[in-house]
Amino acid sequence: MLCGVGLACGGCSRRSAEAKAEQPQAVAVPASAVSAPDDGQWLMASKDYANNRFSGLDQINAGNVRNLKLEWSFSTGVLRGHEAAPLVVGDTMYFVTPYPNILYALDLKNRGAKKWEYRPKPASASQGVACCDVVNRGAVYWEGKIIYNTLDAHMVAVDAANGKELWKTKLGDINQGETMTMAPIVVKGKVLAGNSGGEFGVRGWIAAVNAADGKIAWRAYSTGPDADVLIGPRFKPFYARDRGKDLGVSSWPADHWKIGGGSVWGWISYDPELNLIYHGTGNPGPWNADIRPGDNKWTAGVFARDPGNGEAIWAYQWSPHDLYDYDGINENVLLDLPINGKTRKVLVKPERNGYLYVLDRQTGEVLSADKYVHITTSIGFDLKNGLLLENKSKTPTLGKTVRDLCPSAPGGKDWNPSSWSPRTQLLYIPHNNLCMDMEGVEANYIAGTPYVGASVKMYPGPGGNRGEFSAWDPVRRQKAWSIKEKFPAWSGALATAGDVVFYGTMDRDFKAVDARSGELLWKFRTGSGIIGQPISFRGPDGKQYIAIADGVGGWAGAIVAGGLDPRDETAALGFVGAMKDLPAATNQGGAIYVFSLP
Repeated sequence: MLCGVGLACGGCSRRSAEAKAEQPQAVAVPASAVSAPDDGQWLMASKDYANNRFSGLDQINAGNVRNLKLEWSFSTGVLRGHEAAPLVVGDTMYFVTPYPNILYALDLKNRGAKKWEYRPKPASASQGVACCDVVNRGAVYWEGKIIYNTLDAHMVAVDAANGKELWKTKLGDINQGETMTMAPIVVKGKVLAGNSGGEFGVRGWIAAVNAADGKIAWRAYSTGPDADVLIGPRFKPFYARDRGKDLGVSSWPADHWKIGGGSVWGWISYDPELNLIYHGTGNPGPWNADIRPGDNKWTAGVFARDPGNGEAIWAYQWSPHDLYDYDGINENVLLDLPINGKTRKVLVKPERNGYLYVLDRQTGEVLSADKYVHITTSIGFDLKNGLLLENKSKTPTLGKTVRDLCPSAPGGKDWNPSSWSPRTQLLYIPHNNLCMDMEGVEANYIAGTPYVGASVKMYPGPGGNRGEFSAWDPVRRQKAWSIKEKFPAWSGALATAGDVVFYGTMDRDFKAVDARSGELLWKFRTGSGIIGQPISFRGPDGKQYIAIADGVGGWAGAIVAGGLDPRDETAALGFVGAMKDLPAATNQGGAIYVFSLP
């Protein structure tokens, strides 16, 4: 295990942005940016309810970030994909590892010395039903508790002071293919989280658990009758096609909704003023769409719900009758933006299908949808009806291989979260440049076993680079600048008040770039590839710090984390075909790195 080993590159002056646009003119500052001064903590994986992932700390800035140095590091002892964001509460950092989901408490007054660790001992069999590595995306702090999910579909609450388990609640069943990998959030005393398992024929759901005692308060399914989806008289979707009784049943073949997917494994946002949570739903199952004619509601979409009782207020499908595994679980970034001369409460989402959406988050109306990656699977967007315009020539069918499908199944962007800066009015997006060939094959449902129905091979998109890191202006509806990466940009992004943006690469570089131009300002070589989420915090000494975990893996890094044979290009649901050279760029790993100025 590499711990504290790296090569820093200070004062990098190479221009890494491939394209630049004029700097955005001043626009109305979003309400989400007008908040109390940053307290220097990081209490949930997304930093805030709006999923902005913006740090208001500015000691580290574009002028001095070249001097950043490694302060300390900590080996987790686990060698699978590290996707979690660390938490910082007072003088303690908390970090959740991939399976076996160890929770570490590290002393920030003593250069990361271990205070305690908690081992939940999830069932070993859960590893066998994890589609895309045994990852965990982080925890949440709430009233003296650290709360997170374990791979075997349990939620645990731990005393933040001493690591003592306070409660543990079983939410899913690994024998049905259910796991849990997402980072929960807490809204008004309820912990919100959902299941994974869309490739195992699970039925997706989101649940609310009482933070005080671990009892389940409500559960809403993504498919099935209105009573199960928690659709009632308050449900008022914007588009007429989404209105009607029990559409979560009638948009499927008989009883297929029971194994239809729509798992809720991504990010949840919350608007306190509207008192609404927003969460995406995953792909319908199986991938072979011939088996499931219909719109397959409410998969590959987004819900707005009342957090008190889970009642649905509106819903929208990004990809009705999804053909390409375009899960709708990416982060929903909540902003107040000037749209056509009027400030609107919007939800901004870089979606897996390759479009950057701006929705009215009060109603679910699509205000804009623009391509941010190369797309062949659709030919445009019908704004009047809020629908993708399908490319009929790219429809996969049983027994026929359809080629040049872009973006590939991981989408223009997968789970790895973007970051918004209220200073630059730009959204910073780590994303992919991948295409695929896909053939529909027969699929038979057996509980707890893969239910995919497709043979896939992925490869680089146009230009040969497999990743990109872009700054997007949602008002001008265009890229401001962009940086090409050799491998998929699979880490999260962090924007700061110092006008610096941080992200990591799968070939072991942790980078700082100028938020306004994309110029590379600094980089550090870690021990393993980076797929984690960077954070910024104020230490007990008053200094600003930056933290990131390395440890390659996840779906993109499965060839390394799982030791897969590069000769099988269809392995890892086709991702190995695009990543055959990754083992030459990185080994397994798992460590936390913390940086500061001298």
